[in-house]
Amino acid sequence: MYEPLFDYIERYSNSVLSSEEKEKIQSLLLPKKLRKKQYFLEEGSHCLYTGFILKGATRQFSVDSHGIEYILQLAVENWWIVDRQSFINQTPSKYYIEAWENTELLILPRPHLDPFLEIPAIKEMFWKMSENNHIASQKRVDDAISLSALQRYESFVELYPEMIQRFPLHQIASYLGISRETLSRIRKQSFR
Repeated sequence: MYEPLFDYIERYSNSVLSSEEKEKIQSLLLPKKLRKKQYFLEEGSHCLYTGFILKGATRQFSVDSHGIEYILQLAVENWWIVDRQSFINQTPSKYYIEAWENTELLILPRPHLDPFLEIPAIKEMFWKMSENNHIASQKRVDDAISLSALQRYESFVELYPEMIQRFPLHQIASYLGISRETLSRIRKQSFR
């Protein structure tokens, strides 16, 4: 059950975990299952865990005063899910994180974060993840400002081809900041 996480840590840290470190990781993380449409986090509550997806898919979103959802993140296997601000600062979340499919996770409770980060490979992995997250966030903002809807969609398909199969068009459109109708038109034009 923990092997995908161990592989992920070693890939992002370029370190090999010792058997003692693997045992410590297993003692700090808990398995959790979410049914499709079950919440990992709800708006207004504190994010008490970060989760590593072993199987399944989730979406992180906010809802405005008119009930319109805005997708912040779509995540599948080998992705971490968390509202970082709420998790780190222990403040109420502005987001929902929902299982889009039946999902299996390994979750790290907030009190276990410091012991988790004592493992050198974990610290290195989190540093690399933070760098990658910053770069991806910067690219997403730049794409939203400078690319057409078609270019944003093409970039998304190139970077995350598995997401097209796993999430409906209206959620992908929301993630890209375009209307569902615009995305449908783009897809029709690109298939000609």
